[in-house]
Amino acid sequence: MPRTVTVGLDGSRESRAAVEWAAREAKLRGLPLKIVHVWQPVPEPMAQAPLLGGETQAHWTERIPREAAVGVGLRHPGVEVISEQLCGQAGDVLAEAAKSAELLVLGSRGLTGIGGFMMGSVGLSALAHADRPVVLVRALEAAADEHVPDPAGIPSAATPFRPVVLGLDVDHPDEALIEFAFATAGLRDTSLRVVHGWNPPPYAYAMPASPARHEALSLSASEALSKVLRPWRQKFPDVEVVETSRHGSAAVHIVDAAREASLVVVGRRIRRSPFGAHIGHVTHAVLHHSAAPVVVVPHA
Repeated sequence: MPRTVTVGLDGSRESRAAVEWAAREAKLRGLPLKIVHVWQPVPEPMAQAPLLGGETQAHWTERIPREAAVGVGLRHPGVEVISEQLCGQAGDVLAEAAKSAELLVLGSRGLTGIGGFMMGSVGLSALAHADRPVVLVRALEAAADEHVPDPAGIPSAATPFRPVVLGLDVDHPDEALIEFAFATAGLRDTSLRVVHGWNPPPYAYAMPASPARHEALSLSASEALSKVLRPWRQKFPDVEVVETSRHGSAAVHIVDAAREASLVVVGRRIRRSPFGAHIGHVTHAVLHHSAAPVVVVPHA
């Protein structure tokens, strides 16, 4: 059975934007789109009320994925659309649904005044426990945002894709993360901008500041990045790669690159402990401040 691009829908504006993004991604990947709506049964006292009973709630909530599937099918012809309603704790149910998905797509509210995401408890739980890549899409995300403007400077979804940005830790590079980023850039027929932030090793802080030493450390960081990417350039020769190695916070540099990106790819190390979000400070910062959709790829 083929994997799907699975998207969580709760009827909110941000989840509807996620459905549109997921439909476009499903078409790009040649995969079915599965719309999942999760509902929780009403408590027993409410279930006995004539107007708020469980059967009544289930009837109305079933309309959300069904009507969404019809609309998506009309707006995105050629995409196979499946709708499914599941019952339980939304974060757990969506993380489970991700197991049969190529991607799990979730909506997230844009932070007031700046681009980025506000992580709700459901999204955070699904993101922290899903074993597949999870995409966070802003409430106001539109197809044209992923593409460069047309020659007149007007937003258009018919122009080439903006670059894909990959945030990479060269000290702990993961093959699944790198391969996902290269393959995604290839699907979009766009370039891959790999961003690495570095800081001096601890011993360097005890030494006098020196421009020559800083230049040497910068060169070493750039060479380390090139070494990690060399086999991937050979594996994906059609993907143009732009390497960016800068001193300072990796999160700041990734967020800066996200302003001109169609998609940002970052990693999350898998931890089996039931406590904590297990996202990592860099990924957490990127999720909150990126102006582009963010894909979090779990890895060992």
